[in-house]
Amino acid sequence: MKKKIAFFTTGWCCEILSQFISGMQKAFGSEGVDIFLFLCYATYGDSEAAKKGEMNIFELPDLHDFDGAVIFGSGLDFKDVVDSILAKCREADIPVIMQGSERDGVSYVGSDNYQATRDLCAHLLDHHKVQSIIFFAGTPDSHDSNLRLKAIQDHLEENGCTGFLKEVFYTNWENAAAARRVNELCASENGLPDVIICANDGLAMESCINIFNNGYTVPDDVMVTGFDFIKDSQIFDPSIASVDQCLTEMGEAAGGLWDQIVKGDVENGTSRIIPCRFVPGDSCGCYEYRNSDKIRRKVGRDGFANRSMTTYFNRKLDNIDSVVLGSNTYEEFKKNLHDLLTRDHIYEGDSFHVLLEPNFGLSIYDSDIKLRTKGYSHNMEVLYSCEDGVSYNGDVFAVRELIPGYTINGENHLYVFLPLHEEDSVYGYIIFRDCIEKVYNRFLHTYQNRMSLVFEKFRHALTLDQINIKLMDLMRKDPLTGVKNRMAYEDKEKYFQSLINSESETEFAIAMFDVNNLKLINDTGGHDAGDDYLKRCCHLICSIFKHSPVYRVGGDEFLAVLYDEDYDNREVLGAELKSRMSPYTDRLPLPDDYVSIAYGISVYAQDTDRNVSEVVKRADEEMYENKTFIKSGKLC
Repeated sequence: MKKKIAFFTTGWCCEILSQFISGMQKAFGSEGVDIFLFLCYATYGDSEAAKKGEMNIFELPDLHDFDGAVIFGSGLDFKDVVDSILAKCREADIPVIMQGSERDGVSYVGSDNYQATRDLCAHLLDHHKVQSIIFFAGTPDSHDSNLRLKAIQDHLEENGCTGFLKEVFYTNWENAAAARRVNELCASENGLPDVIICANDGLAMESCINIFNNGYTVPDDVMVTGFDFIKDSQIFDPSIASVDQCLTEMGEAAGGLWDQIVKGDVENGTSRIIPCRFVPGDSCGCYEYRNSDKIRRKVGRDGFANRSMTTYFNRKLDNIDSVVLGSNTYEEFKKNLHDLLTRDHIYEGDSFHVLLEPNFGLSIYDSDIKLRTKGYSHNMEVLYSCEDGVSYNGDVFAVRELIPGYTINGENHLYVFLPLHEEDSVYGYIIFRDCIEKVYNRFLHTYQNRMSLVFEKFRHALTLDQINIKLMDLMRKDPLTGVKNRMAYEDKEKYFQSLINSESETEFAIAMFDVNNLKLINDTGGHDAGDDYLKRCCHLICSIFKHSPVYRVGGDEFLAVLYDEDYDNREVLGAELKSRMSPYTDRLPLPDDYVSIAYGISVYAQDTDRNVSEVVKRADEEMYENKTFIKSGKLC
């Protein structure tokens, strides 16, 4: 029986995360272990609601169902969130391993950032004779960033150079913050330092770009170093002097440590430290240490394949946008997207799942139904689900099981869970399998973000459509009788006029109705009695011309457009209306069921009528003739 490990982090440090997970998988070897990666892309710059919506994915697993957990602190640097995960691990009584950040009593796997940063600092002082340093740190409470800062401070102090560190600037791991500070330094009186030491390679590359944009060069005017030794920094021009944390080896160590803890060979709280190595590069003027051009040529060779994949990927996302936004109902949305993924899931693979909150669809049609803002419902709606090429047979799925069709037998797998949400409103989640390369190139982030966005657009568009339909219905409905009003009739008239203008074959008739004695009833019984009388007359008209739209076009006037069955039977229906009316009288008191209506019917003559209004005019004239006959007593 395979074991299961829950893995928590964000995806921004995608390259080192991919290396770490690959190392873990290598360590497991023939051991049966599946990794469940709960991944999000929260940043410090997000709104609180957006961060909550992203990191809600960490609420998904019930850790009692797992054999261990890993928190990848190099990506997950939110203290409260880490504390919450650790508390759940303790409550579930499962071993947890942390990377990138240490906690008392928690097993830790990390790299010797301290010694590697001292080696970097020694290289800058001894080889390049720097005398002014600015450190671009991460966050004030980041263990990794603070350890690197301490290494710099300790090395400078031991060498009597404490004053060389001119500034510590906290970027919160955001490249834009580094860019702003570089621009400020370039414009300041003191200018640039000898070197900017950055807490990661992304900050280093962003710094180089803005140094060049301000008319300076690296390393001639200022040296720049990074940390992590990611591939982008190796092919960057200039290649970034950096520290290789040996993340693959670190992942192997984490996998091995977890196995030892499970078997009882070591206790919880055991640590493993992996040596790092400082790698000089072009950005500190050490061109001889690397063959960066060879790496760049390989990237160039891979460019065509990557462009082809990106083109296909973008086309797939466009197709998702098209089928979702082209849907007019929630049921149509589910069917269209399910059919698309069934027909084409080359990118997603034969193991891919989309699960939605049960209230996602209901909330579109009922504003009183709210979406969750924390955790997930016990049962999810299955929009699409395929595991090993086998579709899930069911519309509802128990969320505790996490993956429809999952089996604890077979090969080891990596499952990646990503949230679908709008701000903190939970839509559901998606699952990819064995997709480490999609973690690395951030395709998963693009896919998740685009799907959340198009779901949001669809939901809001359909909600607005429902509101507009209700408003339009209210605008076109007579509040007293419930039939359509004059505005609605005018739209219908325009439709039939367009048929006339296009010389289309069409048959229709207009029936005009005028309620007799309304003023008499209003004057004697009050307007409530008059309203009841109008509703009674309207009900009679609708019950006879039941296949035709009926409109109240005036205070006591109604109109019906007759076509199809009612058009063919118009004479019979007119006779039935006549037979069901009360004998006309203007003497009081009137019977409680009194109904008297004058009416006229006119047929559209295709050869002579050029406007609908001509048909209406004839029906109106016939109705007034009928009213005269009724009042004269010649016609009941």
